[in-house]
Formats: sequence, structure tokens, C-alpha cells
Amino acid sequence: MGIFTRRPVRVQPFFGYRNRERLVLVGRTQRSRPPEFEEAGRWRTFRVMMSQFFASEVRNVGVTLCLTRSDGEDFSYTTTSDDDGYFRFEIDLEGDWPYPAQTAWEVVRLGWDNRDGHQSVTGHVLVPGADAQIGVISDIDDTIIETGITGGWHNVVRNWKRIFAQMPHERILVEGADSFYGAIGGGLTVSESEPPTGAVIPTTHRPFFYISSSPWNLFSYLVAFQRSRELPLGALFLRNWGFNRATIGKKSHGAHKHQAIGEILAHFSHLRFAFIGDDTQGDLPAFAEAVAREPDRIAAVFIRTTEKALSEKELDAKRVIESFGVPLWLGNSYAIGRDFLRAAGVAPHGETSRIVETVGPRNGEEA
Repeated sequence: MGIFTRRPVRVQPFFGYRNRERLVLVGRTQRSRPPEFEEAGRWRTFRVMMSQFFASEVRNVGVTLCLTRSDGEDFSYTTTSDDDGYFRFEIDLEGDWPYPAQTAWEVVRLGWDNRDGHQSVTGHVLVPGADAQIGVISDIDDTIIETGITGGWHNVVRNWKRIFAQMPHERILVEGADSFYGAIGGGLTVSESEPPTGAVIPTTHRPFFYISSSPWNLFSYLVAFQRSRELPLGALFLRNWGFNRATIGKKSHGAHKHQAIGEILAHFSHLRFAFIGDDTQGDLPAFAEAVAREPDRIAAVFIRTTEKALSEKELDAKRVIESFGVPLWLGNSYAIGRDFLRAAGVAPHGETSRIVETVGPRNGEEA
């Protein structure tokens, strides 16, 4: 049992995503207040994060998802939260669900009952635009947010101390990530009119998908960090943590990334993808596996390097990626990576296929 059991049940939807045939959205039912990250202060930050990690999950809560098709027809679906409070909608869409002209967030409505009566909350679903040819799959830790988790358990502990002591806007952005992500995202989409779904989250031309081994408890924290640094928002693939081998250890990190990448590639089979990661948590081997499985689907791989040398496993992965002719950039400066993007002709309305041109040195050294 949690320490907030007297609070009414609330639903926390995570970002969903859809193609023309299928919609996926995950969320959680729990007893906690919605997090408020605006004010800083060590004690307040600690209280907010404690409420995220020690909220009492509530099982067997009926949750209804309502969505409206572009022609105005409404659809409703119902599911029930599991023993950990998680629920998952995997909906086979009925009728014609075309892509919007540009990548967008569509709004859905989630409803449930608690002791105060019927409740509802808005959820958001990422939909690639009809003009999108490439999506972006990105790591989070030490790719966009500095964690310093390399170098042993003492650095891992230090990172968790930061989570409980610093608000999202106080965390350190990996230098140059904001400009680099803006460039590879192709710039913000511009809507000539208010979309019928009432979506309000800004999007880039190329849809983003973020994969992290962090627990779902950090969903709101990570989104707040991305917002504070004006990074592109995207669907997040986090994990339900438990104190077992399935969620702790390097093998679990790799398995989660392999599975998430596979799900994204399968769901958006019409898109090619650019991968962005770093050399701290096995991103290079995970990306190489995807390249070996579907080389024509991978447009480019970008790896932010630290001071350490690549391991033998990473060097093998590097050779695999290069053997399939997939452009690979390894460097410690996103500013240099952005120069390669610019040289490849990546612009908000540029020819997206040109991203597959060589965008960096292939020998693991910066130009």
C-alpha cells in the first residue's frame, strides 16, 4: 500500500501513438496529485518526487477511451487496470483514419469513476504527417539529459539523488541537444487552422519516439524537462520497474530497447528512422541489431560519445552498421553533428531523403 491511499483515484495517461489501422495508449491508475514542477526548492522537489514513486497504484479500475474520427464519428473503448495500476489500449481502428497533412498530436478523452463521481482527462496521441518520410528514435539518459551514470554504482546513486533534489528545469541539458534535435526534427509544424481534435502540443515535421530504461514514474518529470528545454516531444517508451532480473541490470536495458525499437518499426512500417543515442547504455549494439534486421529502414545512426573508448561489442556493432552502408556519426559535440545535418540538406522543408547521405566520419573520430 502507498502513503497516499486517502486521495481519490486519478488516471495518468502517457503519450500514445497511432498509424492508419491501430492506436496504442498506456496509462496508470493511482492515488496521487498531478505533479507540479514549477516551483523549485530541495524539500518541495523531494515531496513531489516522493509522491510520484510512492503513490498507491489502484487495480481493477475501469477506464474508457473516447476518440473522434475526422468525419466527426465518435468511438469508445474500455479496459481495466492491472495489479500494478497499468492499463493499455491497443485499438484496431474502424473505418478510414488518414494521416494529417503534417505530424500532429491528436486528442483523446479518458474517463473513469472514483469516490467523487465520474472523472475525465485528456490524452494525446502522436500521428505522423502524410508528408513525413523519416521518424526519429532517441535515447534519453546522457543523450539529451546529463546523468553521469557511467563509471560505477556511485554515479548511478548520484543521478538518483539529482532526481529527488532537482526540478526538471534545473537538470543539465546535453550541450547542443536542443539545436541538433530541432534540426533533425525538420522544424516545427505550422497549422493553418485549429485541428478538429483541439491538439495543443507543438510537433516537429519528423515524429519523435524516446526510449529509456527509466520507470514510468518519471514520465511527467521527463516531459517537463523536454518542455523546459524546448526539445521535440514524442511518444515515450519507459518501463514498469520491479526489483528483479527483468528490470535491473544491463541485459534488461538492452532487452527493453530491442523490444521498443521493434515495436516502433513494426507499427510505422511506412517510415524510415534515424537513431540517436550515446555510448553509455548499449545504444550502439541495439541500433546495430535493428540495422542488421531491416537495413533499408534505417536512415542514419548518431552516437554521442564520451571520453571512454568503445568496447569490443560496440566496435562490432559499428562494423555491422557500416557494412550495410548506413551512415554513422560518432562524436562528442552535437554542434559538429548539426553541421553534418546541414551539409546533408536537412531543413524544415528540405528533401528528407538526403539525410541518408554520409553525415559523419566512419572511423569513430570527429572530422
